[in-house]
Amino acid sequence: MKGLFKSKPRTPADVVRQTRDLLMFAGRNNDTRESKREEKMAELYKNIRELKQILYGNSESEPVSEACAQLTQEFFRENTLRLLITYLPKLNLEARKDATQVVANLQRQQVQSKLIASDYLEKNIDLLDILISGYENADMALHYGAMLRECIRHQTVARYVLESQHMKKFFDYIQLPNFDIAADAAATFKELLTRHKSTVAEFLSKNYEWFFAEYNSKLLESSNYITRRQAIKLLGDMLLDRSNSVVMTRYVSSRDNLRILMNLLRESSKSIQIEAFHVFKLFAANQNKPPDIVSIFIANRSKLLRLFADFKLDKEDEQFEADKALVVKEIASLEPRDRP
Repeated sequence: MKGLFKSKPRTPADVVRQTRDLLMFAGRNNDTRESKREEKMAELYKNIRELKQILYGNSESEPVSEACAQLTQEFFRENTLRLLITYLPKLNLEARKDATQVVANLQRQQVQSKLIASDYLEKNIDLLDILISGYENADMALHYGAMLRECIRHQTVARYVLESQHMKKFFDYIQLPNFDIAADAAATFKELLTRHKSTVAEFLSKNYEWFFAEYNSKLLESSNYITRRQAIKLLGDMLLDRSNSVVMTRYVSSRDNLRILMNLLRESSKSIQIEAFHVFKLFAANQNKPPDIVSIFIANRSKLLRLFADFKLDKEDEQFEADKALVVKEIASLEPRDRP
């Protein structure tokens, strides 16, 4: 007889629906007695863990694509993502970690060959404001930061962030005193500026003046060694990317930018020197150097040639040596140019 009353196993959609109800309960500041509230929250944590297991599988089984599709469809049908992001601060640490993994995975789930997370976020773009502002909350920063990086896999979402006022905040987030949060913000910043090539090229062209003014003063000239090292590496990645060739030409035509790069070449840190060289060589290789750039090279010629004579990598690198030889040859052969 017992078998007749066994409860039917829950479908992935049932788990999402129950999670949604429990999240709404968590968000209410109601007068539920403490024991009842604890019971409900424990149920919510269990459900979020179950969602994670459906999406990722566990030690015994791989995820089932049909179950994942069902879960994904239900998740975005009734705003469960909004509830999970909004009420994340009310969850305990383990549930926050599980929720972060659920949100990350959902960005990649396809339903009938469509990334429905992208469409949802386009219609609920204000959720990105919550995720970005998470960097201002030490308890939430790493969870929201990880979610944010997964959301900007979608080009429309990345474009929204790039074009928003939030971009300016990243220059401060990268320098927060909490190392883990600063590093997380730097990882998101890098992702924003390297993932979607055409969108990034458009953003840099439109926002060249303020962006590089901030980049130079706050990052490349930062008093923090790690900030400088990350910034010069990222600058090289951006300028050497073919899709940013117009921006690169503009950057290497500025005497102020050249001055900053020459200072970075003189750093005691070998890794900063090497990354700086990869950007500096673009100034030297520019066949249309403005007269003031030529003048700076000529005025500093002997110092630069001395610097490069001793400039070696720890391991032999043919490409680096070839680049260095070209730079040395270019600087050695420069003649003063009349100003137009």
